[in-house]
Amino acid sequence: MKTAMNKWTTKLKINKMFMCMAFTLVFSISSSAYAISASSCYSLDEAEAEQGLRIHSELMVIGLNCQHMQRVGGPGLFAKYRNFTSEHEHLFEYYEDKMMGYYRRQGYKNPEKELNNLRTEFANKISNDAARMRPDVFCYRYASRIDQVADLSTSSVRKWASTFYDSHPVSYPICKQ
Repeated sequence: MKTAMNKWTTKLKINKMFMCMAFTLVFSISSSAYAISASSCYSLDEAEAEQGLRIHSELMVIGLNCQHMQRVGGPGLFAKYRNFTSEHEHLFEYYEDKMMGYYRRQGYKNPEKELNNLRTEFANKISNDAARMRPDVFCYRYASRIDQVADLSTSSVRKWASTFYDSHPVSYPICKQ
């Protein structure tokens, strides 16, 4: 009887110890997740960078979907998009660097993958809008954006990217300065 009781007591102690370790592990994981999510906010430059990359990704989808639209003898919309990209290449590289820095700071193992995921998410959103409309309706609604940005200066693009709208929120709140 004493041996059976000792085995039962030993099992009980092991189960208690296992439960204690499991609780500690869960608590520490949830605490560290909370600490990471609590610090997941953007600086103003990072918020501008995300917004700038969203704008650039949306313009790419518009240019691709509406490339057939052009004035007689003029360049198509995708050619205008590529020209806009070339003129502001340094700005979009700066935006990508800002976002990569954010992802590194947040502890992501592959910041470039996160950046690509962000761009893909933006492109997919506007592509889904395009898929819900007839191509001519989509192009009628959005194609003018390419013409509107064609002659923007870098400072104008930055001003646009740093203007935040409730209808297009950034992924994380802006940190208290």
